[in-house]
Amino acid sequence: MKRRTFVKAAAAGVASAAAASSFPAPALSQGKQRWKMALAWPANTPGLGLSAQRVAKRIEMFTEGRIKIKVYGAGELVPAFESFNACSAGDVEMYQAAEYYWQGHHKAFNFFTTVPFGLTGSEHYAWINFGGGQELWDELSAGFNLKGFANSWTGVQMGGWYRKEINTLDDLKGLKFRMPGIGGEVLRRMGVAVVNLPGAEVFPALQAGTIDGTEWVGPWLDLNFGFYKVAKYFYTAGFHEPGTVGSFGINKKVWDGLTDTDRELITAVIQAEGQYQTSEFRGRDLAALEKLVSEHGVQVRSFSNEMYREFGRLSGEVVREMAAENPMTTRVYESYAGFRKGAIALSKIQEGKYLRARELPFKWS
Repeated sequence: MKRRTFVKAAAAGVASAAAASSFPAPALSQGKQRWKMALAWPANTPGLGLSAQRVAKRIEMFTEGRIKIKVYGAGELVPAFESFNACSAGDVEMYQAAEYYWQGHHKAFNFFTTVPFGLTGSEHYAWINFGGGQELWDELSAGFNLKGFANSWTGVQMGGWYRKEINTLDDLKGLKFRMPGIGGEVLRRMGVAVVNLPGAEVFPALQAGTIDGTEWVGPWLDLNFGFYKVAKYFYTAGFHEPGTVGSFGINKKVWDGLTDTDRELITAVIQAEGQYQTSEFRGRDLAALEKLVSEHGVQVRSFSNEMYREFGRLSGEVVREMAAENPMTTRVYESYAGFRKGAIALSKIQEGKYLRARELPFKWS
């Protein structure tokens, strides 16, 4: 089908759908929709907030103005962690966040962002697209009048910023540390006073001494947030978020009221942005890590094997307990855990084997 014919047909479909629909409505005018998107972080956050702005711009472009989205950073329209409720109720049409922020609504949401010692980002995407993950996510989100989309992978996250070296399990006890999700519960069981703060509040809390340390994402975003100004020990690798996948959510009644064409366009835009942003994180992390070390005196440290074993033991304990809470979480866990088992077997003979071989001492460049 020629593009002009395709677009005209799509526009006609949107107009008729808008006239007939009874969903809690975005502003409608002559077949055009005006949406609001609420973010869980500031709108100018590198990587995350700018990604939302690109998505909004491209949706408007590819729908030829039929859907125009205004992006609101955390606190501009609703608080960071209220974007879920606002989108569910139809007060906004769309959000950008990380699904584990919604674990207070249902623990199964954790699996659609990441869980400790779980899938890597590429494995997570494979589970979502080919392992039944998206179908489970759709079922879970529908109960809250939402439709969720995977957005990007931020890389294996770092272990966090600390004011002092962490050499033993005892060094963690009594620390006040910011970590959301299941990883935070693991640390709590290790004697850490865990807090969950939205992104905009993390640096002020660290600077004021309200918290002793924090994890955020990785070198690029952490450099931009300025954590190195307060804490000089940067630990790797984080056990808690091996494959953190961000998300977009759309009010389900709004989503269902769109034409097939516009649903396909929006899905394609989000998928393309996910690929772009994933590569952006990888590329920018390389330069940011070098800058943190060479210009800001950051010391990169690794947790001991003893600590990783305890992180792993408690992670499994927390995940299994969570999985048993209700039938839906059990189903998601069983799907995720089954895929994880196969992914481990495959990575041993693919990525894992290759990465070990690449570290061998031979001249290449």
